[in-house]
Amino acid sequence: MRQSIFFLKTKKELPKEEAKSAQLLIKGGFVEKLSAGIYNFLPLGFKVLKKIEKIVREEMEKIGGQEVLLAALHPKKFWEKTNRWKKMTDLYKLKEGKKEFALGPTHEEIIVPLAKKFIRSFRDLPVYLFQIQTKFRKELRPKGGLLRTKEFLMKDFYSFHADEKDLDKFYEVVKKAYFRIFERCEIKEKTFLTLASGGTFCKYSHEFQTICESGEDIIFVCQNCKFAINKEIKPKFKACPQCKGKKFERVKTIEVGNIFKLMDNFSKPFNLYFVDENGKKKFVLMGCYGIGLGRLMATIVEVNHDEKGIIWPKEVAPFIVHLISIGKVRKIAEKIYQSLKKDFEILYDDREKKSVGEKFFDADLIGIPIRLVISEKTLKRKCVEIKLRKEKKIKLVKIKNLKKEIEKCLKKL
Repeated sequence: MRQSIFFLKTKKELPKEEAKSAQLLIKGGFVEKLSAGIYNFLPLGFKVLKKIEKIVREEMEKIGGQEVLLAALHPKKFWEKTNRWKKMTDLYKLKEGKKEFALGPTHEEIIVPLAKKFIRSFRDLPVYLFQIQTKFRKELRPKGGLLRTKEFLMKDFYSFHADEKDLDKFYEVVKKAYFRIFERCEIKEKTFLTLASGGTFCKYSHEFQTICESGEDIIFVCQNCKFAINKEIKPKFKACPQCKGKKFERVKTIEVGNIFKLMDNFSKPFNLYFVDENGKKKFVLMGCYGIGLGRLMATIVEVNHDEKGIIWPKEVAPFIVHLISIGKVRKIAEKIYQSLKKDFEILYDDREKKSVGEKFFDADLIGIPIRLVISEKTLKRKCVEIKLRKEKKIKLVKIKNLKKEIEKCLKKL
């Protein structure tokens, strides 16, 4: 992609936002704030979002998840079945004549009636369904940019089981899948499995909390085994429930994922049952597993940035290579660009009216993993300057060896 025609415009000043991720994503031209808690994703940001979506989809499919896309507009009657039409204070409600609808903040009320049409016998279980879809919540205190919004892209996964043993087994499978997602997004080292309240569904649930100063959650991390407990339930525990250790570190965090054992809380209202081997009717047990993709994107930035801008992990970066031409080298730069774009995702800064300083400023801010600079000075040596965004070291590489050097850099990332 040529930067001269790319729909991108960076800002020189930091926007007045609370979270560092919001400042950098707006300044770097990834997102644009439409209103409090409502954001537009611009081409650069949308490319990142799609990369994150790809990672999440791959890991959910690996554990047997089948993808669906459920309606976002929900008839009132489904929410009345679970008594959440009145109970949920953050539900957006719409009227069409005498009919009433909700904009979906979650999809239990839709997925369970759907599953009922397919599940009859123990032979139909287990079932694993997930979707990646826009959700809506009437958030009264939107803050932190993409960390707390009114409209957001979310992956919600629902599992259906014949018994608690099978649910427990799959619950552990999901835990491992989530950590694979966070490893690929390069936030795993700062992310902790955290015991949390199960609310009305079960005694406890689990959150995946990432240490970050912009976070609004507080967790206590066991200094022995690194298991964590949410602030809300910490008074219930004098020692770590996993290793019985008693030393905890109090830290601020962002919740990047959560998993619940819904049990039969949604099966009962919709009479979702199956017939077991003995011909007996039993309610289907359920699990629910969520990740907010926009929030995950913001968390990646919170963890991976410096004073100059974002440092994107290679799997979620909008481009892998940022080629910058300086001076009268357009002909050679064009040849390099045409050659490299066959093998790598590349952003080519071919802008003629921008200074060297402006180009480098934008490159550091945008945070593409590998930067290439071609100038009259480097051409005299038949070289291109190569630099990793996360390192200070600059290296000259012969043009003929450029592809191999980029491949070496990718292995280091």
